[in-house]
Amino acid sequence: MRLHVYQSLERSGFMPLFYHPDPETAFEVVAACARGGARVVEFTNRGHFAHEVFAELRKRVRREFPDLLLGIGSIQDAGTTALYLQMGADFVITPLLREDVILTCHRRKVAVIPGVSTPSEIGRAEELGVEIVKIAPGEVLGPAFLKAHLAPCPWTKTMISGGVSPDEANLRGWFEAGATCVGMGSKLISREVLEQKDWKGLEGTVVEVVERLRLLRTSRLVF
Repeated sequence: MRLHVYQSLERSGFMPLFYHPDPETAFEVVAACARGGARVVEFTNRGHFAHEVFAELRKRVRREFPDLLLGIGSIQDAGTTALYLQMGADFVITPLLREDVILTCHRRKVAVIPGVSTPSEIGRAEELGVEIVKIAPGEVLGPAFLKAHLAPCPWTKTMISGGVSPDEANLRGWFEAGATCVGMGSKLISREVLEQKDWKGLEGTVVEVVERLRLLRTSRLVF
């Protein structure tokens, strides 16, 4: 499963991520993303009783979308990591370089993607056996940072988080700089989508992202 998560992220090129306190709404978001072609989705641990929402969501997604990989984000300690692993998280994403989280995931052979923002943090994560690191905040660091890091360290695989949008120019900028994949949050699953329950609209946007990434691959300008 660990390597399957990393391979799925590399193949798909992007991952929707979101939080919502209502289990039914959370499921509709995941379902729309899955129908649109997303293969990996992150639910973020950002609200009170988020673990209860995730537990219900994980069971339902496993029944109705068994091929979808559903993980947990915004994890900051080993205890919370263990809690979500017990509930079936396919992977764990952190906003920080937390070695206790990495070791807990590796002990269970579960994929972990730590948040990093300096070359030294990237190097330390790789020393700990991490396959993909999360470059964040993306809107602050920018594609130039990524390109500069990859020049001497071309083996680094990255997920960009923060400021990523479905727009072609935004995606092209990151992937031409060498990104492995991107995480897409509020610019994909916006407040308007959630308030209006526009699941068909969300599904359509995901379809567009999948197609844009396919064209970028076909053009051989990136990947």
